[in-house]
Amino acid sequence: MVTSVTSTVVTDSCEPMNTILAINHTSAAEPEHNVPSASRESPKGAAVGERTDGHEEIEIPAATPKTSIRFFAIIAALALSGLLTSLEATITSTALPTITADLGGADLYVWVVNGYYLTQTAFQPLFGQIADIYGRRWPMIISAVMFTLGSGLSGGASNINMLIAGRLIQGIGAGGINVLIEIIVCDLLPLRERGRYLGLMFGLIAIGTTLGPLFGGLIVQYSTWRWVFYLNVPIGGAAMVILYLFLRVKSDHTPDYWMRLKRIDWIGNTVFVLAMVSVLIALSWGGSQYPWSSFRIIVPLVMGFVGFGLFLLYEASPYCINPTMPLHLFANRTSGTAFGLTFLHSLSAISVMYFLPVYFQAVLAASPSRSGVDLLPTILFMIPAAITAGGLLSKLGRYRPIQHVGFALMIIGFGLLTLLHADATTGQWVGYQVLSALGTGLALPLLLPAVQASLTESDTALSTSTWSFTRSFGLIWGATIPTAAFNNRVNTLLGRVTDSAIAAQLADGKAYEQATKRFMDSITDPVIRAQVVSVYVDAIRTVWYVSMAFAGLAFLLVFVENEIPLRKELETKFSIEEKDGEKSAS
Repeated sequence: MVTSVTSTVVTDSCEPMNTILAINHTSAAEPEHNVPSASRESPKGAAVGERTDGHEEIEIPAATPKTSIRFFAIIAALALSGLLTSLEATITSTALPTITADLGGADLYVWVVNGYYLTQTAFQPLFGQIADIYGRRWPMIISAVMFTLGSGLSGGASNINMLIAGRLIQGIGAGGINVLIEIIVCDLLPLRERGRYLGLMFGLIAIGTTLGPLFGGLIVQYSTWRWVFYLNVPIGGAAMVILYLFLRVKSDHTPDYWMRLKRIDWIGNTVFVLAMVSVLIALSWGGSQYPWSSFRIIVPLVMGFVGFGLFLLYEASPYCINPTMPLHLFANRTSGTAFGLTFLHSLSAISVMYFLPVYFQAVLAASPSRSGVDLLPTILFMIPAAITAGGLLSKLGRYRPIQHVGFALMIIGFGLLTLLHADATTGQWVGYQVLSALGTGLALPLLLPAVQASLTESDTALSTSTWSFTRSFGLIWGATIPTAAFNNRVNTLLGRVTDSAIAAQLADGKAYEQATKRFMDSITDPVIRAQVVSVYVDAIRTVWYVSMAFAGLAFLLVFVENEIPLRKELETKFSIEEKDGEKSAS
């Protein structure tokens, strides 16, 4: 069952040297991707980074140095926006019982959580295409407005349906914010320097995801649950003001907005969203409301994947003039492999966020708030690792060795986590999660640069939105597959529990939701309690084996990538519009 998923999760030139801008001879009304977008691997007889499509290249001055006040203002607003969207991804998990007790609709509670992830993930490719057609500034501001509006609607909800509607709007805004954060960072910095700032953004997203449940619990305990959502209004409003004032970038100023609206791939996006809805319905119900073998799970799951297949066929067809997800993004060895690595990284990394709290609460009898504190080593080491990886990428210009180290540490970390038991020391569960966190942080900020290394800068928006979707989709499956493995393992181990009533409370997918200190404290017989703890220990161990396998596959897949030199020059038509005499922060 998908109960919460990270999002994962998220425009202006700033290089002090000259940059190169490729000028197309197509009109503003013509789709940009009618022009073949040559892979940086594929052209024969061409140097890496050399244009092979016959379009003229002219040199223009770089828009702004990295040290400008505007640069840091934009980075701060992007970071704050990403932090808020990641907080909202998990903050409802501890507040839901209070919310449903107030509003009712306990049978619909899962959509308070999953509705957010559904729209967040499903609309990411659309926002990438909109950013490609309309530029970055207004799509980012509109996304922030939608997120803030959805937050206000959720906070003021008078019934569960109104709350779900607010969460759906929130999710659409969050999807746009997360995609545009990454696109704008790519527009601010040349490829070789993006890693350190992407690492910072992803680190803050990890902080929000981890601290969300803790904040949700504290808000419900000391205030009203409505502030779980109202919190975003003043803070998100401040971020919007900063973006409005400082995020002024060059874009297509063609006045004919309706003509540009026709360039959006409406058919492709509609099929994609419907397929995503179908898959997420199956993943939400599977193993909880219905068994995985039920036709109620199999039918929507099959329909969803058939929908994805139809989407890809349409994207490749001559009827799709301006595809949302051009297949040439996957057509070369390095970008295609890097997309696969992104999916596997999300698939394996998210298990720590889900199942270490289960270990802390069900095995070590920690409270929910204490469990959040016990998870802090993951955050405290993941963020520096991500920033360090980005710095190494900028200095060395190589991503494969750092990816190998990252995935190797993940394998070792997950392997050590399998050794945890009921009597593990603090040093053990801290040290083991530190290793997995270091690996997760080292690998994450290098995945998008690896995707973009083999593509041209004209593919920045669409490759970034496709990468964001791949990461989010991996997180969804990263919540589903380990949970299914955990529940299946619990069912096979329940013979150890001699109290049939307790065993029934853990069977058929209930063990995850029962992994609380309150439930464990309700078991007064020490023998039965020890039996239940042993079931949890061995079932959680299965999760680490699954995560270790995915990380191992990613480690091997890194060998398939080519090490492509990363561009040091910034090539973008969405650079900052500098004002005369703008002061530098340095």
